Amino acid sequence: MEKIILVDKNDKQIGLMEKMEAHEKAILHRAFSVFIFNSEGKLMLQQRALHKYHSPGLWTNTVCSHPHDGETTDTAAHRRIVEEMGFDCDFKEAFSFLYNAEVGKGLIEHEFDHVFIGSSDKKPAINLEEVASWKYVSLPWLENDIKKNANNYTEWFKIALAEVLEHFNNENK
Repeated sequence: MEKIILVDKNDKQIGLMEKMEAHEKAILHRAFSVFIFNSEGKLMLQQRALHKYHSPGLWTNTVCSHPHDGETTDTAAHRRIVEEMGFDCDFKEAFSFLYNAEVGKGLIEHEFDHVFIGSSDKKPAINLEEVASWKYVSLPWLENDIKKNANNYTEWFKIALAEVLEHFNNENK
């Protein structure tokens, strides 16, 4: 069973717990989310595999997961982009946030989420165990679609997106 890193509200590690148990009990744990933009300013989204234990088939940021015990979030983010999307690229941590959201099937994501932003024009070679599909979308289209079809997107993605857009727009001024 995969264990994830439990943290306090300051992201200090306080223990380990089996991943499903942490999601059933809504225990705060460390996570990361990666947002990759192409040279046209479009965001690469992934559709979560249809058999995922929560949020199956929903659209979300390029990659999201949990670091292993003893692994930095940066190292984990690079590991997972290769495992899920089949490529690696440069990105850097932009901000972090805490959230607590129901994600279906009686599970709750209570995460200290480290958000990384980067750019690449590489075409993914998706791992179908993790990802059902992917696409690049323009930011105006995405904002409009989330307003119309909020239930098609993961909770953490909707929460993080406003600040990601602010960071992306500030860096591209």
